[in-house]
Amino acid sequence: MATMLPPPSKRRKIIVAEQARTQQDVASIPSDLGSVRVQFIDHMTGKPTGAPVLMPVADANVKNLELILNTVQGKDATEHVRYRFFYRTGSQVTKRKEPHSQTMEGDGAPGQLKDIVKDLQQPVLETGVETTEDTVSIEHMPQAVFHVRAVTRCSASIPGHGEAILANSFSPSSASRMVTGSGDKTARIFDTDTGTPLHTLKGHTGWVLVVCWSPDDATIATGSYDNTVRLWDPKTGLPLGQPLKGHTKWITTLAWEPYHLRQNSTARLASSSKDTTVRIWDTALKRIDIVLSGHKSTVSCVRWGGTGTIYTSSHDKTIKLWDSTKGTLISTLSSHAHWVNHLALSTDLVLRTAYHDHTGHIPSTDEAKATKAKERFEKAATVDNRITERLITASDDNTIFLWDPLVTTKPLARLLGHQKQVNHVTFSPDGALIASSGFDNAVKLWNARDGKFITTLRGHVGAVYMSCFSPDSRLLVSCSKDTTLKVWDARTGKLKEDLPGHRDEVFAVDWSPDGRMVGSGGKDKAVRVWRH
Repeated sequence: MATMLPPPSKRRKIIVAEQARTQQDVASIPSDLGSVRVQFIDHMTGKPTGAPVLMPVADANVKNLELILNTVQGKDATEHVRYRFFYRTGSQVTKRKEPHSQTMEGDGAPGQLKDIVKDLQQPVLETGVETTEDTVSIEHMPQAVFHVRAVTRCSASIPGHGEAILANSFSPSSASRMVTGSGDKTARIFDTDTGTPLHTLKGHTGWVLVVCWSPDDATIATGSYDNTVRLWDPKTGLPLGQPLKGHTKWITTLAWEPYHLRQNSTARLASSSKDTTVRIWDTALKRIDIVLSGHKSTVSCVRWGGTGTIYTSSHDKTIKLWDSTKGTLISTLSSHAHWVNHLALSTDLVLRTAYHDHTGHIPSTDEAKATKAKERFEKAATVDNRITERLITASDDNTIFLWDPLVTTKPLARLLGHQKQVNHVTFSPDGALIASSGFDNAVKLWNARDGKFITTLRGHVGAVYMSCFSPDSRLLVSCSKDTTLKVWDARTGKLKEDLPGHRDEVFAVDWSPDGRMVGSGGKDKAVRVWRH
């Protein structure tokens, strides 16, 4: 009897289909497109970079575009920066009619934003270039100078917790330590290099709902269902004084004061609660500094911005801005029609890591640390030559709103597309993308500048609880009710790695600030560490 070949695997079928699609695309592109005029546009500011450049379409690949753009900006070989390029379908071709006048073709509405993956041939076809006098606008954005590799394997599965893991967070200085909060009323600090638990943080009498590492890596704050906040020494695992009591219901989120805003080296901490208030704590004196009361229902999320503004979202459908020094209300943002579940700032990563960066260099003095932290924040927050923190909010009304809250109380954009409640939103570290996770089993990517939809990341078969970008903004990891983690390519929107391993729902995921590892935890009570 002849040996029967096994049927091709699902992965093999996907690869073959992708190859066939690529070959079909290549065959449909004409080979004699000639030359085209390219106008580079800064993606963050929307302003042109230099004059239009005439270049052959056949030679206009990403590498040559990078070379030309660096040359236009006057950078020598040692200063070359890698760039990511985009184009918009439709309405992006400038038609030259007279020597001294130009008109834009189309209705003026911006089209869908697409990545330039290899060369300019597809943009030329989709934007309707007809002659060498036409100019196609190419948007550019600098990429991170370091490259994070996708996590592909589970390097450690660490037992220890007696109930579901509800929150986790890596140290801002290193991927070697991670803290988790659990329903067993404890938090634990793990050594992720060896896959072993270091300390068990005992003291809470209720579920540990939230964990938060201070930007200087010196303190861990935990918030619990027992209405208290506790502070811990991450090196010894011992509590730092008595619990911070004041809330009358459980803690929902915590936010540390940005390092560069500290006065007299005193770290302050903001905690939001089901009791409708936000309390600002002096962690040195272990007392309440300010109480922010104004919401009419649960405060679901709090963020402490780098400009000194505190942002809070609530189940009363509003977002409020507060002055962190005086404790006064600045403004109220009200556009959502249901609970506001989550909010995120475009500067979240630099505020979380302060003076820790990919070089590993830590300044020696407190003044130098504060200066470096402030420089990193200003660099990340500068858009169109002004410092601004953009805000994104997610709601049970299935919508997301993009705000520039320090400029206007009206939203910049309303992001529609989710079919069910939106549970979590996050900005990419470079501030260019927004990822939203919802109960409709989907993760969606949006342009952070104008809120335009980019793509839907489909693959999960259960509700997606949260997602997290890699530090270089090129990858995204999501965790779901379907027990899996998935790593996505943020540029192409394609699935890069499927990470099964958990035995039940995955509630929490975090990508280490240095990019080496991903940590996750969920209903199966095990902490899993993933690496390349």
